[in-house]
Amino acid sequence: MIRQPAVFIGHGSPMNALESNRFTNCWRELVAMRPVPRAIVAVSAHWYINATAVTAMEKPRTIHDFYGFPDELFAFEYPCPGSRAIAQEVVDALAPAWVGSDTDSWGIDHGTWSVLTHMFPAADVPVLQLSIDATKSFADHVGIGAGLSRLQDEGILVLGSGNVVHNLGRLAWDRPDDGYDWARSFDDAARAIMTGDPSSITNLVSHDAFSLAVPTPDHFIPLLYIAGAAVASGRSASTLVEGCSMGSLSMTSYFVD
Repeated sequence: MIRQPAVFIGHGSPMNALESNRFTNCWRELVAMRPVPRAIVAVSAHWYINATAVTAMEKPRTIHDFYGFPDELFAFEYPCPGSRAIAQEVVDALAPAWVGSDTDSWGIDHGTWSVLTHMFPAADVPVLQLSIDATKSFADHVGIGAGLSRLQDEGILVLGSGNVVHNLGRLAWDRPDDGYDWARSFDDAARAIMTGDPSSITNLVSHDAFSLAVPTPDHFIPLLYIAGAAVASGRSASTLVEGCSMGSLSMTSYFVD
C-alpha cells in the first residue's frame, strides 16, 4: 500500500469551489502526480459538535452550510461515495478512544467539498468526515491527528480543512490578497512551528495575536490534526501555499508525506 499524505488546507470562502486561483491551483497540483488514495478522511471546521464521530454512510449528501452566496453554489453537488468499512478502520485507528458512527445526520460539508472538487474533481474516491469534538483540548486534537496518521500507511489521505487565521468580523474587502500585520504575524508563527517542530503547535495560544486570529477554535483545530500526524511520523510539515486574504483570513496550507 502506498503511503498517502496528511494535508491541511486553508479553504477560505465557499466560492473557491467554483473559482480557479493560485490557492486552488496548488490544491490540484499536490495530488496531480500522486497515486489516487483508497479513501479520504476529512476533518472540517464545519462539523463542530460535542463528540467525535465519523460518517458511515455509503452515499453522503452534499451539505450547503452557508448563506448569501449565488444559486450556482447552492446547486453544487459533490457525489462522492462513502464507506462503512473504512469508517470502521477510522474507529479502529483511534481506539481505545470512543468514536461514534454517523449514518444519517451529516454528510460532506463545504469545508470538504470546496477543496476536493479541485483535488479529485471526478468525485470517485470514498470520502468520510470526522467531527471535531468541541469538548476536547487542543492537545487532545493533536493526539487524534497522531492516531489518524496510521491510516496514511493504508492508502488513506488525511485532510484537515479550516484556516490558521479566521476572523470574519475583521474582514477587509479592500485587501483581497493581503492580511493585517497581526494576521501575517500569527500565520508566520504557525508556519515556523509546522515546518520546524509541529509538536509545539499548542504554544500558539500564547501568541500576542491568538485572540484575533482564533476568535473561535473551529477553523484552527483542523491544523492540530495535521500537526499530530506530523509528530507521529517524525516529520515536519511542508508548506503547500501561503498567504492571507481579506485582511483576516490565512489561506496557508501544509502537507506531511
